[in-house]
Amino acid sequence: MDAVTLLRNDHKTVEALFKQFEKAGPNARKTKGDLVDKMVEELSIHAAIEEQVLYPAARQAVPDASAEVLEALEEHHIVKWVLSELDGMDPTDERFQAKVTVLMENVRHHVAEEEGDLFPKLRAAMTRKELEELAGALQQGKKTAPTHPHPRAPDTPPANLVAGVAAGALDRAEDTGKRTVRKVFGRPRSKQRKAG
Repeated sequence: MDAVTLLRNDHKTVEALFKQFEKAGPNARKTKGDLVDKMVEELSIHAAIEEQVLYPAARQAVPDASAEVLEALEEHHIVKWVLSELDGMDPTDERFQAKVTVLMENVRHHVAEEEGDLFPKLRAAMTRKELEELAGALQQGKKTAPTHPHPRAPDTPPANLVAGVAAGALDRAEDTGKRTVRKVFGRPRSKQRKAG
């Protein structure tokens, strides 16, 4: 599998979560909360691997893609702030639905630009072998990427590589602890997590 295919598959996974959310009825609060938890994790990991691996490679392979990469980083920044507000938000909160709607609109816009502009340029500029190697690096990055948003963390190398691995380790430890508590005590949703 090459990098473009891998990233498109990630986009499809997130879009499927969005569609499930949109189909869930107004009283499906638990379902919506669970779907948002999955969105937070999927989008946090995806943003991290794009920032750590894809965008630096794109800037090197496609010199005229710098403006697109910078715009993509800004779009990620906005999405991570919305994710940080949704992370742990109670689905009964009056702004929950509105925040998810804004999240979906922003992500769909970002995906359309990436798939319509950046990905074709990458395919034209990189060999099949280079795209496959890039896919390997993206897959490797998923193993240590943060599972929650960190909008205040650096989003460009080399600082994002160090911060991302540290945040990923902490996130995964926190996720393990939460899963253990949920198995024992059920699933209470926390108040909002702090952005950072």
